[in-house]
Amino acid sequence: MTPTIPLAADHSDLLRHLLLDTALKAAIVAAALTVLALGMRAIWRRAGRGPRDSPHGRPPSRDL
Repeated sequence: MTPTIPLAADHSDLLRHLLLDTALKAAIVAAALTVLALGMRAIWRRAGRGPRDSPHGRPPSRDL
């Protein structure tokens, strides 16, 4: 049996598949980071540490 030489079309299909796979993974990571950032922002505001509470973004001192 003689070894077969892959055609150039096979390489372009593989390259297209790898590029699409990488783009899809990058989109998933970007979406996950966006959801994480929004969740952290919501928790931060609910805990009373948002920029609306004080000009410095810190809660007021509780010292009596």
